[in-house]
Amino acid sequence: MEEPELIALDSEEPFQFACGPGVACFNQCCQDLNQALMPYDVLQLRLHLKLTWEQFLSRHAALYAGPGSGLPVVSLRFSHSQDKRCPFVTPQGCSVYTARPTSCRLYPVARALQRSRRDGRLSEHFALVKEPHCLGFHQGPRQTARQWIEDQGAAAGLAANDQLMELIALKNRLRPGPLSAEHQQWAVMAFYDLDLLKQEAAAGRLKQIARGILRPLPSPGEEFAWLSWGLQWLRLALFGEAK
Repeated sequence: MEEPELIALDSEEPFQFACGPGVACFNQCCQDLNQALMPYDVLQLRLHLKLTWEQFLSRHAALYAGPGSGLPVVSLRFSHSQDKRCPFVTPQGCSVYTARPTSCRLYPVARALQRSRRDGRLSEHFALVKEPHCLGFHQGPRQTARQWIEDQGAAAGLAANDQLMELIALKNRLRPGPLSAEHQQWAVMAFYDLDLLKQEAAAGRLKQIARGILRPLPSPGEEFAWLSWGLQWLRLALFGEAK
């Protein structure tokens, strides 16, 4: 398979793209992938499918330690057939479209963050991912990357992913290499097993819960607030820093 072409894209530079059943290549981008899921993506899919973390993992995902960060990573379990099709794609399209992962929402836009060595500020950089088979660039209205992110409902997922990326950067700087078994369990709980996180927090069994440092515990039903809180707690528990 040919490699996709990456074309640098200014944040205010318009591009044309649309996809749907009327486009001849519809669904081709949903196969032959290695689809990593961010914690936000896992939570969104779990809530949509009404699955616990254990159920989601056993039915749809694989869990492993990231080779670079040593932190737990989840990847979607694709079909073992030759085309390695996404388990949620159908001839009519994505069966979990309203809960689709952030990377699916962004496509064909790629986004990266860069931190300035001079002042520490973060800057966004965008590119278009042009695959040889894709005919979507001949469809739809013209819009900028920021308009695309807003239109696809990707802003909340990107904000959660940026919080995770900051934690990964901190780990790589302060504690490179694999985590201990205990700390790996902490990370799995903070990233994915939010029901366990709630139980441990409510019972006061989480290390490094300090009043005045961490935000107050979210309400039980505020799932995405719990994910953000869990990332903050893990940052404090592992590295002594809170944000």
